[in-house]
Amino acid sequence: MGSGAGLRGWAERRPVLFPLLLLSLLCPALSEPIRYTIPEEMPEGSVVGNLAKDLGLSVRELPTRKLRVGSEKPYFIVSAERGELLVSSRLDREQMCGKKPVCALEFEVVAENPLNFYHVSVEIEDVNDHTPKFPQSSFELQISESTKPEARFILGSAQDADIGTNSLQNYQLSPSDHFLLVNKEKLDGSKYPELVLKMPLDREEQKSYHLTLTALDCGHPPLSSTAQIQVLVTDANDNPPVFSQEVYRVSLLENVFPGTTVIRVMATDQDEGVNAEITFSFTEAGQITQFDLNSTTGEIITRHMLDFEEVKEYSIVLEARDGGGMIAQCTVEIEVLDVNDNIPEVLFQSLPDLIMEDTRLGTYIALLKIRDKDSGDNGEVTCKLEGDVPFKLLTSSRNTYKLVTDQVLDREQIPEYNVTITATDKGKPPLSSSTTITVHIGDVNDNAPVFQQSAYLVHVPENNPPGASIAQVSASDPDLGPNGQVSYSIVASDLEPQALSSYVSVNPQSGVVFAQRAFDHEQLRAFQLTLQARDQGSPVLSANISLRVLVTDRNDNPPRVLYPALGPDSSALFDTVPRAAQPGYLVTKVVAVDADSGHNAWLSYHVLQASEPGLFSLGLRTGEVRTARALGERDAVRQRLLVAVRDGGQPPLSATATLLLVFADSPQEVLPDLSDRLTPSDPQAELQFYLVVALALISVLFLLAVILAVALRLRRSSSHTTWSCFEPGLCTKTGPVVPPNYSQGTLPYSYNLCVAQAGKTEFNFLKCKEQLSSGQDILCGDSSGALFPLCNSNESTSHQVSFL
Repeated sequence: MGSGAGLRGWAERRPVLFPLLLLSLLCPALSEPIRYTIPEEMPEGSVVGNLAKDLGLSVRELPTRKLRVGSEKPYFIVSAERGELLVSSRLDREQMCGKKPVCALEFEVVAENPLNFYHVSVEIEDVNDHTPKFPQSSFELQISESTKPEARFILGSAQDADIGTNSLQNYQLSPSDHFLLVNKEKLDGSKYPELVLKMPLDREEQKSYHLTLTALDCGHPPLSSTAQIQVLVTDANDNPPVFSQEVYRVSLLENVFPGTTVIRVMATDQDEGVNAEITFSFTEAGQITQFDLNSTTGEIITRHMLDFEEVKEYSIVLEARDGGGMIAQCTVEIEVLDVNDNIPEVLFQSLPDLIMEDTRLGTYIALLKIRDKDSGDNGEVTCKLEGDVPFKLLTSSRNTYKLVTDQVLDREQIPEYNVTITATDKGKPPLSSSTTITVHIGDVNDNAPVFQQSAYLVHVPENNPPGASIAQVSASDPDLGPNGQVSYSIVASDLEPQALSSYVSVNPQSGVVFAQRAFDHEQLRAFQLTLQARDQGSPVLSANISLRVLVTDRNDNPPRVLYPALGPDSSALFDTVPRAAQPGYLVTKVVAVDADSGHNAWLSYHVLQASEPGLFSLGLRTGEVRTARALGERDAVRQRLLVAVRDGGQPPLSATATLLLVFADSPQEVLPDLSDRLTPSDPQAELQFYLVVALALISVLFLLAVILAVALRLRRSSSHTTWSCFEPGLCTKTGPVVPPNYSQGTLPYSYNLCVAQAGKTEFNFLKCKEQLSSGQDILCGDSSGALFPLCNSNESTSHQVSFL
């Protein structure tokens, strides 16, 4: 029945709510909270109001905005489909607010995407759902027959949990000729009844009276309860006790210890004897739980600790009774003073699990509320952040704060923050409490890979096996997950693009660079690569690094002898040495080259075999062959030297050259041997020779007489020309073939060679126009490999070959 009355009151107050709702729709940006008024005891699921509409949100926005109530106690919920504010649990105004004249539940409604919150105030109106109740169903009152009319007696008051017109408003007494009822009001506004004696009592006429006391409220419909009062008429006691004060008032701090004396009441009685013995008691002893009363002295003592936040004042009725049964009453008003005994609390309404490191400045991170049960300055709270953190607090409303970003976040430097919020009240002394939350920073791809070195230089020996690892590059990325996963690739090279893949490759995961082929130092001594490290984030970030590969030399090429060269018939050529050559005379020089480089191309010359050991010396580094001593009588004219050319590699490689040396002062001494060596052994050539001789003999027989004189003359002329080259001062003869002009080698000397024309059977010597210096030779030979010294400028060609 009480719920029905409340609902009717709600229906009657709807026109009053409509302007408030209209104002909230027209002014959604106001900082004032959205207010609703509803009766208590509304069933669960009842609609309080269309919250989404009042906030200016459309139904289509509701799934993304995710409206929810940020209250500690779930009295209300928000409908996800229509955005209506619904009742989610029982609303008992008396349990929530007690006797407060206004009972308003204030809470925040949190919306996401973007994060924001709105203040909502729901006022709970009282309905007449509580009946006034007396602490006990019957009272006993003793009145002396000598009590004079107009005497007053305080009766037990009833309690009604409702407020306003629904609370206890009036007391009624059943009709009586001797008594009437007067309604009295305490300082706190509560009503209590007093029984007034209208006319004297006579115990002999009537010993007792039975009265009915009714307590009523003014609800719709009104509720009431009754208590029976039995008045016993006692024998005459002329003087009742009298209190020194009708009302005692005292203030008491809430933190006084149990056993503290609150006040001492005083009462006197002019009677004597038993009628003057006064005892004190509480008229409502069952309801007084915080205090004890000394019945003899009248001292009121605290029984338990007081709590200002629960009860701010106490109104106690004391009774003084003398030995004759006469009583007097007084009221003790105890005001409880607030003490700063409640520590402020920090309550978080919303807190995300992860905050991305690219979050903009001023972004809402969390919504928090400060609660302090004290009042006045003791309940005024200030809030601040401890330590150096990239956040700040913004005051939203009283005791409500927003935690927002104040600096740029960097997960790689600090992946999480322990944010400590300290709340301090203004009491004396002030009380404070701290709450720490952990804010985790989410990763974004804001760091490019970084190589461990600024550049790489790798030495790779040539002739490496294909597929071998030649280097490894490494880059690090401080980001997480795919943002920090690095892959490697080759993006540029000084090699031909088509040939790059046949030279090197890189493992995308490990950064290991592999050789795809064997390198040759003589063909490719160095090349450069540009490698790139890329992460897997979005957008992709990358970094480049230079890798220079130096192909180092190995001793894989043996020395190659350039001089002396072999003749066309693969025979070794002769070098002539004057018989009178002195020690140190430069005979010839062995010239060799090595395709390797460095120490592997450092050549040395050694004599392996010699016909006459000790006759010649060989330069270790120059390859020069010189006479070590003069030619002896017992020394052979023809000498043979086998020379080895070694490089400086490990192991060393070598080549050999054969030198044929002839001691002669003139070429005639070696011509027979040379002619034998230079005459081909072809039988057909011999037959042709014999045919020519036979033809010549026949011609001579027929023409002997005619050409005898001419033949004699020609033979004289030919004989003079032929032997003119065998004059002293002729240069040393060398091989028949002119060696090519090499730009590299170890021979720092020049040799003059004379090459004869082919097809001549006689020797022609070239007349030297300049005086030959020591160490110069003239090499005369024809194209067929025969050795011919020439002197006729019309039939010979002179070449000068320099070996450096």
